[in-house]
Amino acid sequence: MSPLIIVAIVAIALLLLGSAVRVIKQYEQGVLFRLGRVLGSREPGLRLIIPFVDVLHRVSLRIVTMPIQSQGIITRDNVSVDVSAVAYFRVVNATKSVVAIENVYSAIDQIAQTTLRKVVGQHTLDETLSDTDSINLDIRRILDVTTVEWGVEVTLVELKDIQLPETMKRAMARQAEAEREKRAKIISAEGESLAAAALGDASDTMMAHPLALQLRNLQSLVEIGVDKNTTVVFPAPLMSTIGELGAFLAKETAAARPLEKVAAADKAAPPMAVNGASEPNGHPPVTVSVP
Repeated sequence: MSPLIIVAIVAIALLLLGSAVRVIKQYEQGVLFRLGRVLGSREPGLRLIIPFVDVLHRVSLRIVTMPIQSQGIITRDNVSVDVSAVAYFRVVNATKSVVAIENVYSAIDQIAQTTLRKVVGQHTLDETLSDTDSINLDIRRILDVTTVEWGVEVTLVELKDIQLPETMKRAMARQAEAEREKRAKIISAEGESLAAAALGDASDTMMAHPLALQLRNLQSLVEIGVDKNTTVVFPAPLMSTIGELGAFLAKETAAARPLEKVAAADKAAPPMAVNGASEPNGHPPVTVSVP
């Protein structure tokens, strides 16, 4: 046999052997077709197939992250929003993912977009912004019902971004500001109510113990004097005492005025002679002493 023929035979044998050997990675699973018929799945490792007869499709079993592009959605309360999401899924049945559908990744992308639009459209804007967990579960549940026939399991769906119109953002900002003002006024009113109740209890205590009010006044004066200011503060009881003292002094002054008039009149009268001296008219003198 010619050496060229031997080399050709060896080359053909190596080529056939190379086409007959397949390596399936640990995160993959193979689906073997023989003459167009599915023979089953093949586990990871070195696998041999019949060249030109068998076809081996390798399917990845890893979790796939698929972004769902932004969708223009009208909510139940007629607000237009743009919502984007992300879906996580993995193939659990390699044979179904190859036989049941042509392109499983494209199919999941399309069904995820339509499901996102459908579920979000059934909720109001406030529910979409606050109840995202419920929306995520609804989307995942609908996708699982559809993709189970494709041998795919959707593990997680999350809303990623919600874009609002500028007018709606301004309206929500005004609403939030009004809500904060309302809470502030309610808290202030509750504080005033508690303070009024506490002051009522304090006033009852001071009525039962009059000295407590005086001690409170003295404490207020001490607190004011800490700042070393020039303000002079007189408590209400001191002012009433000063008023009573002024009234008493005015009363005493009014009572003393008649006596002062009598004393002044006595000093102005001339003295009268005594010791037997007679007056010019012949009458005896009379002595009058004023104490």
